Amino acid sequence: MKLTLFLLAVVAACCVSAAPQSDVKPTARYITFIDEAGVEQTVDTEEEPDEDFLEELDKNDMNRYFLFTRNNPTTSQELINGDAGTISQSNFNHNHITVFVVHGWISNQESGLNPAIRDAFLSVGNYNVIVLDWGRLARRNYVTAARGVPLTGRRLGYFLNFLNSRTGVPFSRMHLVGFSLGAHLVGNAGREVGGRVARISALDPAGPLWNLNSNRIRSSDAVYVEGMHTDGGLMLSLGIGSAIGDVDFFPNGGSNQPGCLTTSICSHNRAWRLFAATVSHNHLEGRQCSSSTQITLNTCRGGALKMGNADMFKAGSGRYRANTGRRYPY
Repeated sequence: MKLTLFLLAVVAACCVSAAPQSDVKPTARYITFIDEAGVEQTVDTEEEPDEDFLEELDKNDMNRYFLFTRNNPTTSQELINGDAGTISQSNFNHNHITVFVVHGWISNQESGLNPAIRDAFLSVGNYNVIVLDWGRLARRNYVTAARGVPLTGRRLGYFLNFLNSRTGVPFSRMHLVGFSLGAHLVGNAGREVGGRVARISALDPAGPLWNLNSNRIRSSDAVYVEGMHTDGGLMLSLGIGSAIGDVDFFPNGGSNQPGCLTTSICSHNRAWRLFAATVSHNHLEGRQCSSSTQITLNTCRGGALKMGNADMFKAGSGRYRANTGRRYPY
């Protein structure tokens, strides 16, 4: 009997330690992963930031905005903050919902998530899809990029204000989609406009340096903030394992995604792949969970809610687990 109780206690302790964390998780100094180009990259959370570059960033807005619509689904039109002519001469339509897609670290407008999410939205309706390229900052070392995220996000907020004032597109028809560091970036953009944008989709928000960061994304940054956590383990993970929004989904428990056998970046990137699939198919559903242990053990039995998708009137609260497959559309 004593042996049985001991074994049960050990199992329970293991389950709790493996669950998505509600408190601060430890972070190793060095986190190594393979980027989209197959190049090994290392996050050094104690590396010195590039102060000269950050000073340049403080003086110059480096954000670039590329518009795609059903009239130009693959060839972009560049919009310039403060230049109304670039908007009036483009295919931007103020009657359509405007979606911003924001990449993460060591990426730019050419990164794989941009066409995946763009094509998903344009396949289901008429949208203004605007890809933010903040690659000049994103391709610096991780500490420098993280330091520059709040300012870069506020500048995106300035652009949202510009669109609102010049075209009349309401904040209630704006949807910000950010991946990794880009999730915190769009949070700062939403904060800049007083949390008035309709929706933020935060796809596996970056974890290193962000657990105690007051500039990280939070639920007040939009009318509805949804987090999706796919690589939120305790150590050496790239995402935050704790809830950040009104609703937070933990696909397959929130780490070690199906088919991702060796690399953390695979689970991390699964967030934007899952999101794009849900925009196209709206097929993945989660069940509300009452504890981290339920998320880990796949015993959530609460109400159902669709994960991701393009619904601008989505609402809810709490943590959810959604189970997926290993291949598109998951």
